[in-house]
Amino acid sequence: MTRKITVAVVGATGQVGAVMLDFLAQSEVNADSVRCFASARSAGKTVIYRGAEVTVEDLATADLNGIDIALFSAGGATSASYAPKFTAAGAVVIDNSSHWRLDPEVPLVVSEVNPYAIAGAKKGIIANPNCTTMAAMPPLRVLHDAYGLTRLKIATYQATSGSGVHGVAELAGQLTELVKSGRIADLVRDGQAIPHAHPEVYAAAIAANVVPVAGGFVDDGSLETDEEQKLRNESRKILEIPKLLVAGTCVRVPVFTGHSLVVHAEFEHTVDVAEAQELLAKAPGVELCDMPNPRDAVGKNPSFVGRVRHDQSVPDGKGLVFFIANDNLRKGAALNAVQLAEIVARQLRA
Repeated sequence: MTRKITVAVVGATGQVGAVMLDFLAQSEVNADSVRCFASARSAGKTVIYRGAEVTVEDLATADLNGIDIALFSAGGATSASYAPKFTAAGAVVIDNSSHWRLDPEVPLVVSEVNPYAIAGAKKGIIANPNCTTMAAMPPLRVLHDAYGLTRLKIATYQATSGSGVHGVAELAGQLTELVKSGRIADLVRDGQAIPHAHPEVYAAAIAANVVPVAGGFVDDGSLETDEEQKLRNESRKILEIPKLLVAGTCVRVPVFTGHSLVVHAEFEHTVDVAEAQELLAKAPGVELCDMPNPRDAVGKNPSFVGRVRHDQSVPDGKGLVFFIANDNLRKGAALNAVQLAEIVARQLRA
């Protein structure tokens, strides 16, 4: 008899949790039962799974027995507190927060890149990478295998949905103010020509602007943000290059959904651009295209890669530059978690 699988979604009422439920409904997990959890203020609400209403349970008081796989998208503090409780009750946890990613006993996994790492889940927890790291890993995996990656310099252009619903609302509100003013062209000569409400989510206005900070500054004197450190540390762990040199600048841009990256990658060996393009065209989770951009990436799963060319600042043809666009709510968060759940479900049924 085929084993029945019960899946939990923790943070089911959130932005990513809703996308998780959509992917789960279409996935090969084939869950026989789905339970949804959130904080006490959301308990009792209903969410839709495969056309049926599912009542949201209070995470703090629920009975956790009988759950096989738990997908977490509820923040680091919640994951730190509750993931061990789910594993103690017998579940495999797939966590979307940053809390467990660098734990040596917790594999950090991109489904197309290092699925074999799941076997190292000594704590019963599997970590989902940060959304910007996630977008870069499928193309970098095949290039590293071919040429030996030694250094990354990356600039990210991160959408407001990466800050949750409040980031999206701040962009939408400021854009509405600009349109209502009827004087958008005045910004050509005076960036302060149109007053706007004081920013709450970002350090500066996000509409018709870019903010050179994504994430929060880390308290180590480096002036780096946590997003930039995640990019470095997670790339090293996923690609299994502990001493990989990584410099990143993470920027918030006036885009609703779809993170983009400019990647300067340096290698041990000379890169043939045509060969690199062929590798990228065949790489799982990658779609090679002429003009990758976030508007075209939204609602789609691959990392869209384009503008692949030699980095002219790197000697001997050992550098590549390329552009990536990816839906940060899909592969960047929910989709990878569900893909990992598919792998775990196959193992449970084996």
